[in-house]
Amino acid sequence: MTSSTPAPSARRRRRLALPVVLAGSLASLILALGLSPTVAAFTASIQNTVDTAGAGSLTMRETDSAGTTVCNSTDGGSVSTNSATCSTINKYGGNVTMTPGQTVTTSVNITNTGSVKATAFSLTPGTCTQAASATSHGTASDLCSQMTVAITSGSSTLYSGTLAGLTASIDVLNKIGSTGVTAGTTIPVSFAVTLPSSIGGTYSNLQVSQVLTWTFTS
Repeated sequence: MTSSTPAPSARRRRRLALPVVLAGSLASLILALGLSPTVAAFTASIQNTVDTAGAGSLTMRETDSAGTTVCNSTDGGSVSTNSATCSTINKYGGNVTMTPGQTVTTSVNITNTGSVKATAFSLTPGTCTQAASATSHGTASDLCSQMTVAITSGSSTLYSGTLAGLTASIDVLNKIGSTGVTAGTTIPVSFAVTLPSSIGGTYSNLQVSQVLTWTFTS
């Protein structure tokens, strides 16, 4: 009787052929995928190349009415300190030979020379002091209580009274009805100092002085 069982060599050939067939099929699949067109998609993008932040400055300039005398808050050294002493603009006029009843008016301009808005603006007085302007002088000791000053900005009155009574800081913005001083804005202020007509010889050759400080705050 003839047996139907395949010969050993034929079985080996089939076992070797199967991996070859599978490898060929896999290669064909990879090749087919590689040749397939790429699936497209919509895209959109924005690249921001200027992303910066920093601090502005708040600086002040004071000038006389003619604009010829200038004091800056940076005159004290730099914008880092931003505070200076100005001895060239005398807001009380500097007239030490006034006669009874005379008024001396001095006008100045305060400008925001920085880059940010000042949300507060004040004028803070020091204590009024009296001194002799000549070797021979009167014996009165209350000239600060006699002399008066009217401080105005346009039609707004910032203060009106004696120099001795000028002791509290003045909220300038509140007085002029403003919410701030923007960069580049100038606020004009006038000082009218009066020597009362009622005083006598005991006030001769006496003078007063008072420190006044402007301040911007942002």
